[in-house]
Amino acid sequence: MALLSKFIYLFGAKLRNPSLMGIYSALKKTEFANYDELEKIQLDKLKTLLKSAYQYSPFYRDLFDAHNFDPEIETLSDIKALPTITKRDLIEQNAQIHSQQQFKKTLLAETSGTSGEALAFYRNEEWDSTNRASVMRCYDWYNVKPWDKNGYFWGYNIEQGEAKKVKLLDWLQNRIRIFRYDDESITAFAKDLNSAKFLSGYSSMIYQIAKKVNALNLKVSGIKMVKGTSEMILDAYQPEVKKAFGCKMISEYGAAESGLIAFECPEGSMHINMENVYVEIDDNKEIIVTNLASHSFPIIRYRLGDYISLGEAKCACGRAHKVIKEIYGRKGSSILGTQKEYPALTFYYVFKNIALKDEILINYKAEQFECGTVILKIEGQPTPLWEQLINREMNKYFGDDLRFSVEYIDKFETQTKKQQYFESFIK
Repeated sequence: MALLSKFIYLFGAKLRNPSLMGIYSALKKTEFANYDELEKIQLDKLKTLLKSAYQYSPFYRDLFDAHNFDPEIETLSDIKALPTITKRDLIEQNAQIHSQQQFKKTLLAETSGTSGEALAFYRNEEWDSTNRASVMRCYDWYNVKPWDKNGYFWGYNIEQGEAKKVKLLDWLQNRIRIFRYDDESITAFAKDLNSAKFLSGYSSMIYQIAKKVNALNLKVSGIKMVKGTSEMILDAYQPEVKKAFGCKMISEYGAAESGLIAFECPEGSMHINMENVYVEIDDNKEIIVTNLASHSFPIIRYRLGDYISLGEAKCACGRAHKVIKEIYGRKGSSILGTQKEYPALTFYYVFKNIALKDEILINYKAEQFECGTVILKIEGQPTPLWEQLINREMNKYFGDDLRFSVEYIDKFETQTKKQQYFESFIK
């Protein structure tokens, strides 16, 4: 089956992504390039993208002219003369942003993301292949290939007719997934995983499955990589995931419109995909992304809506690619106190501090229905110590401006949509 799966993958790639293997080979050559070389690659690709955007995209031509911006930049930081764009711009100015250049092949991409705003756009084939090749290079770090048998944690309770289509596509991609979350289905799924090399999916879903595998005392061996995507990976997830699958959950960070931004190496560093994206952060720690391959639908200085921080230390793995130190989560709604507003990522700090200072890992979700109060939903049994620590950290950030109550949940329900760690229901 392994040889057949490899053949199917490579044959399919040749038809859908003819430039894939050439781009992959080029990325392998620069994997251990020094930082100056990587920045030189970024600058050359950025110049090409900016000139292409000015020539072929009506939106960017008008934007550049309005700001007297010369696409023939000399340094990467010159791009800061341009304003940032948002998902709302990509949706409302969709036709104007699309390049009028003729490409040999384009592929439709559709996404709604966490915001729920639907976006559709066309990727030129080289852009699509660049993203796939970037992921493929990162898989090499864990000695896995995209055609290896893998478990996939997306979607369940699908209609019978739709499930048949999904199962066919999964077979072609040597992929197994679970459609029901009862004990019998999870037991059968865990048995199948013993012949798989890696797992991927929503991090909260992987965590919930790991808990169930452990509770049923099931054995899974041979997994080389557990990849969480689309959500924050809470510290509380890791003990259950390690116990269930034999390795920690690592992070793949990106989005449909931005492509792969960063991927966690075996040393624990989130390396930015510098050959293909240029990353900035503003004073509020919000990420701004430019996709260097996005010629058909230029993504230039795009506010993805996440908060991050960048690291400075060189990684022990030997790769010089810049590192994302922390991903704090979605920008989201503000937390409303009685007097002040607070960024949604404040809850990240509350529970991260408890993990670091007290070595207690708490799975949480915060909900707000009225100003000045918030409900903290905590997975587990009532624990006075936890409430004492939460009170300490909440008081540090909010003082008397925000009251909170704790509601204990036996376990959070497994979701097929992205988990929101703070939700505001205040209009």
